[in-house]
Amino acid sequence: MPNLKDLKNRIESVKSTRKITKAMQMVAAAKLRRAQESAESGRPYAERMNAVVNNLAGGMTLSEDSPKLLTGRADIKTYLIIVATSERGLCGGFNSSIVKMAKNKISELLSSGHNVKIYTIGKKGREQLSREFGVYFSNHFDLSTVKTLSYSVALNISKDILLGFNSEEFDSALLFFSRFQSVLVQNPTEQRLIPASFDDAEIAESSYDYEPERDEILEELLPQAITTQVFTALLENAASEQGARMSAMDNATRNAGDMIDKLTIKYNRSRQAAITNELIEIISGAEAL
Repeated sequence: MPNLKDLKNRIESVKSTRKITKAMQMVAAAKLRRAQESAESGRPYAERMNAVVNNLAGGMTLSEDSPKLLTGRADIKTYLIIVATSERGLCGGFNSSIVKMAKNKISELLSSGHNVKIYTIGKKGREQLSREFGVYFSNHFDLSTVKTLSYSVALNISKDILLGFNSEEFDSALLFFSRFQSVLVQNPTEQRLIPASFDDAEIAESSYDYEPERDEILEELLPQAITTQVFTALLENAASEQGARMSAMDNATRNAGDMIDKLTIKYNRSRQAAITNELIEIISGAEAL
């Protein structure tokens, strides 16, 4: 028979856990509102930037003098895998889904004979990748001191990426993050940063004359476009993280409540059994007299 004191302690412990998960759920809900607004407000700008760059690129003839960020290198040997995750856990499968997609891509590239470098953003992704692919780590960006995501954060990351590309440390860059859809749905996403990819943008034939030439404009605009893509990915990640954490903490709170109900029933049954045994002992002793 379970010890009544142990059961009571267990119930109190689960109640304390439920208070914590409920509080975390409420905090995540408050943060989600701001993060979702930031992600949604950033999408039109990113889409417009993509459309402008796509429009410029679509109207020019690519040559050896075209920006390498647009054309890429002729022979792609080394890939930079940028994995953006969170600094904190307790957010369900948010980080694991991003890392799983990145792992599959890394394994695919390695098996095909390519070289890989890994750039991690956020502690959780680095922790999950370190066991299997730690030897391929090249750089890490720490978000633990970042209170509010701003364009300057994305600018610092994109500077690292562009510096590596210009130094010929890698030939192509792929970004992995989670695109926010709703509290219950966050979609792990792979996006090519270098060579520039703007598949979601509308391509329109332009009748404008550009001054200076298109390739000169793109030379200046492409780094900004890449920074915008990184910033958009970080905003999407932030909203996805809070949505996943809110959902996970809601499930944890419900599970804690179910466990408390089961333990309470078990406690009451054990208490009733103990009382019944005491009564039997008393009656047996009285009859023996």
